[in-house]
Amino acid sequence: MRGPTVRSLTLSGLLNPPEPLVRYASRRPLHRILAFTGRSIDDVVNDPIARNAVRGYYKLYRQVERAREVRELERQWNPLS
Repeated sequence: MRGPTVRSLTLSGLLNPPEPLVRYASRRPLHRILAFTGRSIDDVVNDPIARNAVRGYYKLYRQVERAREVRELERQWNPLS
């Protein structure tokens, strides 16, 4: 019995793996905030109102992330409470 041949190792089998069943959204916070506000990075650089709005949402994002991390650590340290 012969082993696999070059012909059996097609490009579609090697280079294009099947699509995963779950896709994860891995966008950076700034990109997510810009998409939410409908602004571009040029708007943020040139418009002080847009800059302040994006800065406010970014600060809110950091507060929420920090609170989530603290809750997660507290659950690890105190699993019964």
